Amino acid sequence: MMKDKKVGRPKLSPAEKLKYRIAVNLCTKDFYALKAKATQAGMTCTELARQAITGCQIRQRLTPEQMDCIRKLSGMGNNLNQIARKANAEGYANIRSEYLYLADKIDNVLTLLEDGSKNN
Repeated sequence: MMKDKKVGRPKLSPAEKLKYRIAVNLCTKDFYALKAKATQAGMTCTELARQAITGCQIRQRLTPEQMDCIRKLSGMGNNLNQIARKANAEGYANIRSEYLYLADKIDNVLTLLEDGSKNN
């Protein structure tokens, strides 16, 4: 005798099922604010509301400006590695000014990223 194989998704426990519904009435301003926040977070309005209710911290995606800063920071890190390689080959005294200039630029980009994350 052969047992039937179970197919499909496993059943959710009663605690995991989304069986309760709530109706929320919003004015036009609040509705579009909710819709904009959901779009920024990359989720549906329902999922955003569910996470807000459960107390999770909702963070928006990185802005294009922040992504640009991260790309620049990555490039500067690569440049810093090249400077270190050059310093090991030629001696450290010749490379000091290049290093200080790049370190200052990296500090500026990090400050921009920190300021951007505080404003959101």
